[in-house]
Amino acid sequence: MTHKRMGMIAAATAAGALVLTACGGNGAGTGKGADAAAKTAATAPAAAAKGGPGDLNFLSGTAKDHNAPAKTGDWANRPGQPAVRPVAKKWVQLSASAAGDLDPVVVNGAGFTLYRFDKDTAHPSASHCNGDCAVTWPPVVVAPGGKIFVDGVGKSDVGVVRRDDGALQVTIGGWPVYRFSKDLKPGDTKGQGVGGTWFGVTPDGGKAGQSTGGGSSDGGGKRKAATSAVLFDDARFAESGASQGLAGRGCRNVARDDVASSIQAAGSLKIWSGPNCTGRSKVIDGDVADLSAIGFDNDVSSVFFG
Repeated sequence: MTHKRMGMIAAATAAGALVLTACGGNGAGTGKGADAAAKTAATAPAAAAKGGPGDLNFLSGTAKDHNAPAKTGDWANRPGQPAVRPVAKKWVQLSASAAGDLDPVVVNGAGFTLYRFDKDTAHPSASHCNGDCAVTWPPVVVAPGGKIFVDGVGKSDVGVVRRDDGALQVTIGGWPVYRFSKDLKPGDTKGQGVGGTWFGVTPDGGKAGQSTGGGSSDGGGKRKAATSAVLFDDARFAESGASQGLAGRGCRNVARDDVASSIQAAGSLKIWSGPNCTGRSKVIDGDVADLSAIGFDNDVSSVFFG
């Protein structure tokens, strides 16, 4: 066999491997490996976005500063309605602002309040609001190759995650962000506190209007220490399962240890794998919807507050 023929076979083999990789290895584009790789790539922060998911462009300033065309992007979104038209997905603006009693809170380019959902996860980024939920809470989406204007929001806190329908949803501090269908004019905050799980999102991904917890700070950038927490037996704070509370200062042992899969906390605390704050430990800030993401699923025996 000639060197030339061997080279042609090698090239064909490599090309076939690339095709299989792009299709997830099964010809249908639904391989688990491909899905995982796509979601990992899609959660890239703004600082690494060039050449990232859809080659998005992250620009400092507002859409107006960059002469965005009228009736495009956020200016083309109908109040309370999901963004479905391609022109409405060309760009998204994230501005640190005030709305109602919320200060600070992030608003879009048309002045509508943006929200986060406690049942989503930030580490890793994942949206659990689909179907009818996504009609009530339209996700903030951007088209591949689109622009995200950041105004008072740190570029390193901004990213995107791929939704179940394949759309790219904007994240702040890892949290997917949404609008609310009942907010019909700029400055409305009717979604604040709905169901005890929906809150305006702060420029760092925290819960707006909360004095503690969910990524809030004491005003100087330092996270506040939690003095209480609720541990849920199931992930994403499932109310259908069992839960248990802890409160106080210093080390507290969990009554039913090694059963927690998610935790809600009003600020920062340290979780431990052993009783009396021994064994492995991890500092967390606010809620953790899935403890398996940080290696502590069914492995919390004590908590340190303060």
